[in-house]
Amino acid sequence: MKLSSLFLFVLNAAMLVAQPQPATKDQQIQTHEQRAHQLLSEKKPELAVKEFAAVVALDPHNLDAQANLGVLLFFQGRYADAEPHLKTAAEQKPDLAKIRALLGMCEHRLTETDAARADLEAAFGALDDDKVRLQIGLELIEIYTASQDLAKAATVVESLRQKNPDDPKVLYAAYRIYTDLAGEAMLSLSVAASDSGQMFQAMAHELYRQGDTPGTIADLRKALAADPNLPGIHYELAEALRASDELKQKAEAEQQYQLAVTANPSDEKAITRLGDIEMEKGDLDRAAAYYQRALALAPGEADASIGMARIYMQKNDLSAALPLLERVTAADPSNDLAHYRLATAYRRLNRPEDAKRELDTYLKLKALKDKLREVYKNLRTGDEPDNKEATKP
Repeated sequence: MKLSSLFLFVLNAAMLVAQPQPATKDQQIQTHEQRAHQLLSEKKPELAVKEFAAVVALDPHNLDAQANLGVLLFFQGRYADAEPHLKTAAEQKPDLAKIRALLGMCEHRLTETDAARADLEAAFGALDDDKVRLQIGLELIEIYTASQDLAKAATVVESLRQKNPDDPKVLYAAYRIYTDLAGEAMLSLSVAASDSGQMFQAMAHELYRQGDTPGTIADLRKALAADPNLPGIHYELAEALRASDELKQKAEAEQQYQLAVTANPSDEKAITRLGDIEMEKGDLDRAAAYYQRALALAPGEADASIGMARIYMQKNDLSAALPLLERVTAADPSNDLAHYRLATAYRRLNRPEDAKRELDTYLKLKALKDKLREVYKNLRTGDEPDNKEATKP
């Protein structure tokens, strides 16, 4: 062999040895994973999708890639593409509550209602992230109400209200569910017992809600005639009579409160109202006796506490009035009358800062309640709410 030929042979052999070997499958997976997470840290999710997809193509059982790919596709609105990846991740590790939640939401958007319901229910019970749990709960409520499963919807909305008491989405959902439940119950009652005392009582409640006091009284009288032993009927009739504009009906309220107490000697609310009536008559001692009787039955009864505090204040015993009022506002910060009485007591005790705080709270609560009454009035009459700003040039 010539020297030149030998040289070329050796050179080719060296080049073959020096050529880089193709990366192994594990190395490729590792490279794509590193790139994907780097792109996520750089907030480039569209590019990260391609890297995670490459990992899944190489290893369909890679939990991290399947989960991340499903999440990224979901938030891009690509629900049909996201679903199989989220499902694979959830099947591999069923305790991934957030992945199960996203899978349920994905299925809901793809109108796979039965699967969505099962996955959302499983996730809702396991989630500890309040924000995600809120979203899942609202989706579940939508599914339940669509299938008229109002009892389950009510259970979910009550759970959400515990953590989100002021969230308008939760409050609206609660309003819709309870309104639908009331309507459903009313319809069932009308079919089952259209002439029963309970039917007339239910009709009276609806009329009372609408502000129809004469209609309320008329239906409560029918309820009483149909069943004189209806629980609470005398108290309800007394409350409606007391709200009447007719003096004769107002006077009849006392008799109905007395009948309520006769029927149920532990009715602290009716006993409290009798105390209120005695206060209106100016008989402080008889009023105090009723209030004390009510408080003995129910120590936290707000109206009895406020009434008793008012008597103490009229007798200039502010030290006795103060704890009663403070307990009421602590138990129910929305009780505007208690805040008003408390402001008066603080002012008389020469505590101006406390008095101002309570008066400010009272005025805010009163304004809110006045606004709510206006909303209800507009709902009943069909009028638009007053909007002075709209009339300004």
